[in-house]
Order: sequence, then C-alpha cells, then structure tokens
Amino acid sequence: MAEEPTHFKIGDNVHIRGDYPPGHIRTPYYIRGKSGVIADVVGAYDNPEERAKGHYDEPQQPLYRVRFMQTDAWPDYSGSPEDTIDIEIFQHWLEAV
Repeated sequence: MAEEPTHFKIGDNVHIRGDYPPGHIRTPYYIRGKSGVIADVVGAYDNPEERAKGHYDEPQQPLYRVRFMQTDAWPDYSGSPEDTIDIEIFQHWLEAV
C-alpha cells in the first residue's frame, strides 16, 4: 500500500489542528489547537478515521509521537512545570509552526 511522505522530523515544532469534525477521531479533544514538538516518527499506518468510514484503500499516514508540556495541555496542571505528555498523532492533524 502507498505511504504519504513524512513532513516532519524529530525536534520539529508542530501545531495540532483545532478541528472538531464529527465521527471517529483519533486525536484527543484536549490537545487540539495546542503546540508541541515531534519526539519520534513511529511509522506509517492506515488512517483509522478513514477506515471507520469504510475507506480501506487510502495511503498510509505517518504517525508521530508529539511531546507537549503538561502545563500547555492542562492549564490548571499543578505538577512540575517540566512534566510532559507524549501523544501519538497522525500527520494530517499536524501543521508546521
């Protein structure tokens, strides 16, 4: 199956699209509209959002592990300001910063 080329590399700053489309969405609600850093390029996989619609012939999408500061993800976070959270996010949700 075809793969979409990767657009980002480890260390790149990215912004998560702030979209709220209906249906099966793999990107967590609480991280949309936030910015983070690419921590890892995980690989290329079928896009679960498209598969949920019955589209099985779509190109595989790069999946990234994106690191966010906990204080950015959760405004009332009371832990260490150095704490992070890593979330795996497909490329079509990412925008360059």
